[in-house]
Amino acid sequence: MNRLVTLWLCIWVACCPLAFGETLDLRELIREVEIQYRGHSSHALVHMEVATENWQRSLEMESWSLERDRFLTRILEPPKERGVSTLKVDDEVWNYLPKVDRVIKIPPSMMGGSWMGSHITNDDLVKGSQIDRDYTFALAEETNSIWRIECLPRPEAAVVWGKLVYEIEKTTRLPLRVDYYDEDMVRVREIVFDEVQTVSGRKLPLRMTVLPLDKPAERTIMRYRDLEFDLPLPPDFFSLRFLKAR
Repeated sequence: MNRLVTLWLCIWVACCPLAFGETLDLRELIREVEIQYRGHSSHALVHMEVATENWQRSLEMESWSLERDRFLTRILEPPKERGVSTLKVDDEVWNYLPKVDRVIKIPPSMMGGSWMGSHITNDDLVKGSQIDRDYTFALAEETNSIWRIECLPRPEAAVVWGKLVYEIEKTTRLPLRVDYYDEDMVRVREIVFDEVQTVSGRKLPLRMTVLPLDKPAERTIMRYRDLEFDLPLPPDFFSLRFLKAR
């Protein structure tokens, strides 16, 4: 009987992600999720499909990132929008419109606005890598396969969302979905992650679907491809000069 108990304990220890006193660091887990496509630095080609009640369109984009606070993306297709670019440095965002050769700085009042007509906001670009700084975390639910982590904004944080809830798979530590709540704690948006593949030695969900819950017929789908990590990108690559490069 003692041997059976010992065997059962060994199996349980091997299978349980957190066993015998190991503490789950919620903040670090969320940080891992938020920087999963970036690493120290990254380069990617991204296909984005946007569907609204009135129109549909597709975009091909090229993106670069450095650490948590520098990000540059440039539209490659369709031809009429080629060269439209977005630059993020720290908490500031600029858009470049090549047709009028104009750089526009996005003010705080527009951070909740749509980015390129999609269901991704300007705030997503800026705050996505800072969730661990602006929110507090609590384990809302745990099952054999997932963690559900509730994120509430700190009183001093200037954020758009009233609450975030992450659902993370235990075995892979990858996100399955994120629920977004407004200031009245009404769930208004969800992001679903799937199509997990191994890229550069790490497992990643290569498809991200953004669903506005008040408009069930609409969605934005982003597919990552040709991802590279830990490239030698200098900080001055993320500048207004390179924002306007074509």
